Amino acid sequence: MAVLGANGAGKTTLLRLLATLLRPHAGELAVLGHRLPAENWAVRGQVGLLAHEPLLYRELTVRENLRLHAALNGVRRSRIDELLECVGLAARANEPLRTLSRGLLQRAAICRVLLPDPELLLLDEPYANLDPSARLAVEPLIGRGSGKTRVLVSHDPLAALGEADLVLGLRRGHAAFLTAPGQLDESVIRELYA
Repeated sequence: MAVLGANGAGKTTLLRLLATLLRPHAGELAVLGHRLPAENWAVRGQVGLLAHEPLLYRELTVRENLRLHAALNGVRRSRIDELLECVGLAARANEPLRTLSRGLLQRAAICRVLLPDPELLLLDEPYANLDPSARLAVEPLIGRGSGKTRVLVSHDPLAALGEADLVLGLRRGHAAFLTAPGQLDESVIRELYA
């Protein structure tokens, strides 16, 4: 599902709710068959959130960060090397995060999210700061062909529509529409950002 909307529409808040990082003020959510917030504990290990911040320690190396997250999630260490190779970070794995570019940090964050092989990916601008070759490298892992259920927040409606089976438009914290990409008229999308 692609989530579209202007700045401040509630896209990131929605992802945080789905990831159990925020509690709803009213109503309920269901994620992977679990009611939130009552069953937050049952969802946390099955959801991977790629947020604006990489959620990694800047003083640690890429590998040290991933080892820490692997240990916290009960993930075998060999998965770290597999992911580093896939995203093109194997040669930079022993460098502290503070020395890496924003694009390399994004690749490291993608590895962190994918370590426990989550059932649901919550992706907030996942291709931000990635050059074309990096985007091609991560596409099989987090893109349409990954086989994962994904909620994708994007400020690029055209790219998001190509990634989605369903589109949610948000305006000031409320759903403006929920439809299939082929059912959307360009004027509806323009109006969402007006």
